[in-house]
Amino acid sequence: MKIIKIIKTVLTLTFLLTCGLSLTSCSNAQSTTEQPTPASTPNAFAKGADTGWLPQMEATGYHFFDSNGTQKDCLQLLKDRGINTIRLRVWVNPSNDKTNGHCSKAETVALAVRAKNLGMRIMIDFHYSDSWADPSKQTKPAAWVSHPFSELLNDVYNHTFDVLTDLKTAGVTPEWVQIGNEIPGGMLWPEGNSSNFNQLAQLLNKGYDATKAVNSSIKVVVHVDEGNNNSKFRWFFDNATTNHVKYDVIGMSYYPYWLSSDYTATINNLSVNLNDMVSRYGKEVMVVEVGGDFTLVQNTHDMLVAVINAVKNVPNNKGLGVIYWEPEGEKSWSGYQLNCWQSNGKPSTALDAFKEN
Repeated sequence: MKIIKIIKTVLTLTFLLTCGLSLTSCSNAQSTTEQPTPASTPNAFAKGADTGWLPQMEATGYHFFDSNGTQKDCLQLLKDRGINTIRLRVWVNPSNDKTNGHCSKAETVALAVRAKNLGMRIMIDFHYSDSWADPSKQTKPAAWVSHPFSELLNDVYNHTFDVLTDLKTAGVTPEWVQIGNEIPGGMLWPEGNSSNFNQLAQLLNKGYDATKAVNSSIKVVVHVDEGNNNSKFRWFFDNATTNHVKYDVIGMSYYPYWLSSDYTATINNLSVNLNDMVSRYGKEVMVVEVGGDFTLVQNTHDMLVAVINAVKNVPNNKGLGVIYWEPEGEKSWSGYQLNCWQSNGKPSTALDAFKEN
């Protein structure tokens, strides 16, 4: 009898142990196959890429490859290299030109959804133009050209609200929204020229109000070029303060290439300016555009490391992140010298600076 009881006990324990292992195995297998792509932590340091050219690169047959030669989604390649944020420009009524057009509301929403589904954070960059807006040109959209200033205010609000509402409907809430692109001289010229800062302030505030009406948690960015130029930033944001401009984040561009000098000559100036903007205006700061010569791989890598460190070293976590402008825009397709891609369709190793830091 004792022997039979022992055998029964052994069999029972064996059965329970086997079932337990099976359940554990099944549970592990299920979590491995069904686990979604983790979303990036909202408060983490933003390591970004502006990828507005990507849909047209794909539409024209450009293929992207991993370092081992495997064809991959460009956004996944960027994520694999530490990128957790995608910045997208939006134009009002763009042309179909492959490099100077597209980036319409519908195209921007579609790409934002793709990025969000990969767990990326999103920044939307409003140019308030039908094509490029930057310090040398701030051309009004053709449909707004005849509008008086009072109507331009409504145009800014309605366009901003419309795009962000479509994004919200598609399940995307940007973490940041940029009102104007590189606007030391203002936007929507001539009415919004910074020589008439009061009117520029009204336009900026309409963009701010529209953004907060869609979601009050979205951070509004005001963006000026030459992040190493403290006097330019003080002039602009002193005027912004005087004219009661509403915003949350000071955005900077930093391109040593366009300064015709190595980054080592100006990186300290960038750091000084980042810290001064925080202490002087009490705002968060971010380098929303950066880039280096794609042929100078090590130099571009080292420049990125230096910029990331400069932003990370801003006290009290007020430095939010760094975004590379069009890294995927390989030279043969875009003609852009400051891309960060190789001619064989593979990412430059300079981008590894993001996952290393």
